[in-house]
Amino acid sequence: CDTKTPQGIAAVVRITEVELKGKRLVAMDGVQDPGNVGTIWRTADAFGASGLILCNSCDPWNPKVVRATMGAVFRCPVWTCDADALRTLLTASELPLYGAALRADTLEARTVDYSRCAIAIGSEGKGLSEAMLDRCDQTVLIPMQAHCESLNAAIAATVLLWEAARND
Repeated sequence: CDTKTPQGIAAVVRITEVELKGKRLVAMDGVQDPGNVGTIWRTADAFGASGLILCNSCDPWNPKVVRATMGAVFRCPVWTCDADALRTLLTASELPLYGAALRADTLEARTVDYSRCAIAIGSEGKGLSEAMLDRCDQTVLIPMQAHCESLNAAIAATVLLWEAARND
């Protein structure tokens, strides 16, 4: 274990490939903070997402990520790929990609149909990359006070996943 006060349990596991499927996925783009990746994973599991896709993000098997998932690592599958592969996978699954970002076609988050989609969350400092934005079918905006410029990646994911689950 890499912590001074471990949970009191350790395991060696084999990571198996699983098929990308489901009606709602979360795509992380450049999210490097292990705590945020693990928290988003835990939140995705809590709100019924089918899985996570990490693009240029922190290693999903980083011990800090695994700890932050609080067990979601065993229930919610994860895949890693680049933006091109993500677009190919989503097209094959007929899932639109909704990016948490601001551009001309942005819709207010409460008005979007999240019944079948992938929700893209960008890095803490830069937001979604141009490569990811170029692959988004739509962008969504979380309404907040004008003096606030952005939210933490895990908080933004939580708000959007809650909004999606609210309409299930």
